[in-house]
Amino acid sequence: MKTIFYTTTASIKMIRQFLNKVLPLVNQEVNAWQSYAQANMHGELQKQALASISGKRFHCQGGNFYSIYPGVDTEDFIKFIVALQTISDYLDNLCDRAAVTDEAAFRQLHFAMTDALDPEAIQKDYYAQYPFRDDGSYLANLVTTCQTIVKKIPSYGLVKPVILKLATLYSQLQTYKHIDPAVRESAMLAWLKEYNTTEYLTDWEFAAATGSTLGMFMLTAIAYNPELSPAEVTAVETAYFPWICGLHIQLDYFIDQAEDLHNGDLNFVFYYKDEVETVTRLQLFYREAYRQAELTPHNFFTKTIVRGLLALYLSDQKIKTPTEKAIRKDLLHQAGVFTQMLYALCKLLRFKKTL
Repeated sequence: MKTIFYTTTASIKMIRQFLNKVLPLVNQEVNAWQSYAQANMHGELQKQALASISGKRFHCQGGNFYSIYPGVDTEDFIKFIVALQTISDYLDNLCDRAAVTDEAAFRQLHFAMTDALDPEAIQKDYYAQYPFRDDGSYLANLVTTCQTIVKKIPSYGLVKPVILKLATLYSQLQTYKHIDPAVRESAMLAWLKEYNTTEYLTDWEFAAATGSTLGMFMLTAIAYNPELSPAEVTAVETAYFPWICGLHIQLDYFIDQAEDLHNGDLNFVFYYKDEVETVTRLQLFYREAYRQAELTPHNFFTKTIVRGLLALYLSDQKIKTPTEKAIRKDLLHQAGVFTQMLYALCKLLRFKKTL
């Protein structure tokens, strides 16, 4: 009982800090990029930039929980996460909502992700093969913002190779998943055959794990520690990829099933054969994510992230069908009382439109 009380109290303290200090700064930063897009962009690129901000602001908000990680420069890190997540969401819209299916164009666009995470990288012409080009330096400025911040982080050189590996896998996924649906699946399977060497994940689960930015956020956060060790980097990498990243994206796909079916979008949860397999595999991701979180520096923070992912996604109003509600019930039951309390808090915040 004492442990539950301590855990609950510490978590509430973190959540209060997030809601009272971080969230207003996040919204301020997102609004600044929104204003920039309104003032400097035109046509299709402006349309997609504004749509990605209005429709996916939640990604920037949730991702900034990492800005309260111990030792992080909170205000700088908010700028970094907002910029990197905005790049991710903007490029997703350019690949998914602008009636373009060109693999080479998508690959070129996503150099912005890896450049943003490499302070030594020389920026490329990201629109070189895309049909629209004039963005008023929107993408270039987002990349520069990220580069400027990571360059100041004491141990970034230690995490940079792992971050770039994750960013490269992320970029490859986004390239293949948005090409012509007639060839999309076969192209993805050929790509995954080269990279998925695990015996415990299906190709589609491995692909899901590559689609999360959370590992990049966490690795950057721990780099604020000037005495960071290679062992700590490995512990974080192992926890996040594939487990925490996979849990994150499979929960995202789980709540988006109806929307993705309607739009004809790829959804990795569709590859589970039935409800039993869906809940069994999501439970596996949760168990392994939580087990690996125990081994990370400041493990309470990472365990809160794992529990918070369940609370955040399972509180979404997109969960409507009896099958989805049954899976939600099973997952929350497995996760325990503390996660159920976080779930109730997320429901309240959604009701108040804070989330």
